[in-house]
Amino acid sequence: MSGIVAIVGRPNVGKSTIFNRLVGERKAIVDDMSGVTRDRHYGTSEWNNREFTVIDTGGYVTNSDDIFEKSIREQVEIAIDEADLLLFMVDVTTDITDLDESFARFLRITNKPVIVAVNKVDNNERLLMSHSFYGLGFENLYPVSSVSGSGTGDLMDAIIEHLPAPLEEEDNELPRISLIGRPNVGKSSLCNVLLGEERNIVTDIAGTTRDTIDSHYNAFGKDFILVDTAGVRKKGKNMDNVEFYSVMRSIKAIESSDVVLLVIDATQGMEAQDVNLFSLASKNGKGLVILVNKWDLVEKDHKSTKYYIEEIHEKIAPFTDVPVIFVSALTKQRVFKAVETAIEVFENTQKRVPTSKLNDLMLEIIQQTPPPSKKGKYIKIKYVTQLKSKRVSFAFFCNLPQYIGDAYKRFLENQLRKHFDFKGVPINIYFRQK
Repeated sequence: MSGIVAIVGRPNVGKSTIFNRLVGERKAIVDDMSGVTRDRHYGTSEWNNREFTVIDTGGYVTNSDDIFEKSIREQVEIAIDEADLLLFMVDVTTDITDLDESFARFLRITNKPVIVAVNKVDNNERLLMSHSFYGLGFENLYPVSSVSGSGTGDLMDAIIEHLPAPLEEEDNELPRISLIGRPNVGKSSLCNVLLGEERNIVTDIAGTTRDTIDSHYNAFGKDFILVDTAGVRKKGKNMDNVEFYSVMRSIKAIESSDVVLLVIDATQGMEAQDVNLFSLASKNGKGLVILVNKWDLVEKDHKSTKYYIEEIHEKIAPFTDVPVIFVSALTKQRVFKAVETAIEVFENTQKRVPTSKLNDLMLEIIQQTPPPSKKGKYIKIKYVTQLKSKRVSFAFFCNLPQYIGDAYKRFLENQLRKHFDFKGVPINIYFRQK
């Protein structure tokens, strides 16, 4: 995983539609009404074996008295500040507007690489019209239709070309374990407890951590890099901006981590932002542990943890094989248990199952519970192996891979988890033609 691409531009040029196409899901709200993208959305995109994060920002409006539009403008500026590449969306049907020119001037002073996507180019006449957007002063210009997908292949090639090269990882590097989560859930406090020093400023004001902080943890036989991503370099004037900046920092930390400790506030429960961060870490193939902090503040009985875990599992399903630890930075309750679990999950990310052992077990299970037939055809899985990959991945070789459904894929994943203990680790399963 490398690089953050921010989709920017004035309202109603198709940013959310191109976002949906890049990440392959209808996650952003799409509407013809200007300014409908109220929350920032983010997801992962893959092209030619390269992955990157995509941020969908709201429409940028200058000199507006509207408080909502001012908030969007601040969040767009945050996204631009953090992104590695800016995808500037314009609309061929309106030609260059004053707002496009204003935005272009702003982007030029960022010193970030910019790709201009001229949207709604769906015929030859509009293709000719798109050339006028070279007048914005950017060299990299690509005509696309976000609705039909026309031109998006060339656009993706250009994105990959302009993103920074993935960092080469050394095998002997220490594990990187990151604390991520919404502002003010106690990430810095947990970090300070672990390090045994007031390394990070801790206050009750959300967003007091100004940048990610790497610390070397070496105690009690554990040796790793601990990363605190608590949040906000620039204090936003409203909580939305604080949340958004926190997300941007967390995305960068997730990319460089081996294990992610997702910290949630016990008094608030697992909220939508927590689920989004969990999903992002999972899609990046990172080891995961959920820390429920401030557990000392919750009134509880003998069933409290059980119900809490069930509620978390409902929200993160189907990937529920994740350790959930109830901690308190204030009382130091189970904080060291969190470290032990993070190291165990890291070891699970490095686990390699011998091919002979894998086949002896899994082929017998498959024989007892074979894939359901489809269109009168029977699927025969002949061989399974763990792929040599940074992510935990398995390939099942069979005669008709296209007929294996998600339900059977989940069945195989559950069997792998049951017999080989990949707790806290996302598993990728591929079906290939024998």
